Amino acid sequence: MSWIDPDFPTTATPSDLVGRVLGLNPGLMTGPGTNTYLVGRRDPILVDTGAGVAGYVPLLERYLAGRGWRQPSRIVLTHRHRDHLGGVSQLRARFRGIPVAKMLHRDSGLPAAIDDLRDGQAVHGDGATLVAVHTPGHASDHLCFYLVEEKALFTGDVVLGGSTTVIPPDDGDLGDYLTSLGRLLDLDVHRIYPAHGPVIEDGPGRVQEFIAHRLMRERQILEALGDGLVTIPAMVTRIYADVSTALHQAAAQSVASHLVKLAREGRVRERPVRDAPSRWELLR
Repeated sequence: MSWIDPDFPTTATPSDLVGRVLGLNPGLMTGPGTNTYLVGRRDPILVDTGAGVAGYVPLLERYLAGRGWRQPSRIVLTHRHRDHLGGVSQLRARFRGIPVAKMLHRDSGLPAAIDDLRDGQAVHGDGATLVAVHTPGHASDHLCFYLVEEKALFTGDVVLGGSTTVIPPDDGDLGDYLTSLGRLLDLDVHRIYPAHGPVIEDGPGRVQEFIAHRLMRERQILEALGDGLVTIPAMVTRIYADVSTALHQAAAQSVASHLVKLAREGRVRERPVRDAPSRWELLR
């Protein structure tokens, strides 16, 4: 199945407590689009809002009507990235007074009147309890939401259904990301509801896969350095030889995030070069 799956359903009801409405924003970084979730038996909690695509609110309204619901009771956001909070203004215009919450942390340019949501805080719905779990790495404000009644987890962009997670250079941190994945393994999780791609039935297995993938990439980077490939473009060309060149920019971000982590650990060193890619060297 392609990451950008044209047949990915625009709405679905994966469980009695969870409905899914697609954000209608497919792309190389979003796959079939951003999944937004309605959680609860009545007056559901909405997890994320999509990117603000014009067709999203009508699609959401049709799904709500089909379930016999009038509107969401509240909105909770996994993090600040546009494809997750971009629909807040649309939804506030349609559902006047709907409360919106996220972890307020290093934010700028947020919509007005966002409530703060902290690690461990519970959000109660009708027959559903979501517990916020701070999981920085992809974004410093990132929250996952643990659905107590299902032992399921809404992972936002920390664990995806069909691709690996990007670690942005401005606010991402690979060390934090690996710590967050380890924290998820400590939770009693069965199913994962990711922000992009299909439901993941073996949650712990997928988290272990993500950890193993990152450790493999780290080994490949260290091997490339040992073989004399000392710039990020050279490493990407070798390590991602079987990946479309359209994704090599994202791959370069991933390599850079590994190198930053390794430099912090004292294992590599960056040597900036004017008007050219930095050169990296092994220290131990």
